[in-house]
Amino acid sequence: MNETATTTPADGGDLSEAGSIEYVTVTISDQLFGMPISNVEDIFMPQSLTEIPLSAPEIAGVLNLRGRIVTAIDMRKRLGLPPRKDGGQSMAVGVEYRGESYGLIIDGVGEVHHLSKDTFENNPSNLDPRWCEISSGVQRLENELMLVLDIERVLSFEKRMSAA
Repeated sequence: MNETATTTPADGGDLSEAGSIEYVTVTISDQLFGMPISNVEDIFMPQSLTEIPLSAPEIAGVLNLRGRIVTAIDMRKRLGLPPRKDGGQSMAVGVEYRGESYGLIIDGVGEVHHLSKDTFENNPSNLDPRWCEISSGVQRLENELMLVLDIERVLSFEKRMSAA
């Protein structure tokens, strides 16, 4: 499926010569999100989480992933959503931000889309503020909109914690 989108290297994406970008798709509460593939380090099942006392509610804990300490972020809590009720196994997408490793705990991982600049738009004004807070824009797919995750915005809760 060849789709199209707008992004810049500042979005963390890799623009090809044709002006397209690759996104790894993930779901959180039945909402489709895309992460520029250049931001994705690992995809894994989070296991053996160690809780961190007095941390932000979104921080599920830390884990050891092949010798690296990874801070696990529960994206449902980050968005103020209830826990999963289906009992399914959560997945995590490993990212690096400002020299630290994070695992974004999500409901599922989908496929990779190659999208062009033509289908990227800014966040619509009627988008739920929770989605807007972590998204840099939307990509139009054939049958739905994909929100583009902005890693800096996703991890901005750390700024709130340090200010407190």
